[in-house]
Amino acid sequence: QVQLVESGGGLVQPGGSLRLSCAASGFPFSRSAMRWYRQAPGQERHLVAEISRGGLVTEYANSVNGRFTISRDNNRDMVYLQMNSLSPEDTAVYFCHAFIWNTDYWGQGTQVTVSS
Repeated sequence: QVQLVESGGGLVQPGGSLRLSCAASGFPFSRSAMRWYRQAPGQERHLVAEISRGGLVTEYANSVNGRFTISRDNNRDMVYLQMNSLSPEDTAVYFCHAFIWNTDYWGQGTQVTVSS
């Protein structure tokens, strides 16, 4: 079955960096665009970044553009989110997402907390 497993979250000070990872399995990874979403407490889930199947095309939410970088390794079925210059507004649960066979698949999420 399809599995998306995020890791790499944690507590970081403002201005710091984190790298999130998502391990994918159960589907043809290289044929699927991949996305990172985030959900802050009491808010809806929002798209943060997206990467095309081959990794050549990326898109970002305005709020993270220039600070976050999405990447993927199709040999390892992994997608990453490098987050720099973090601020408290980036505090949220971050989710890996794939849309496969007309179905949305989500990981369990990883908590990112930015606080001094």
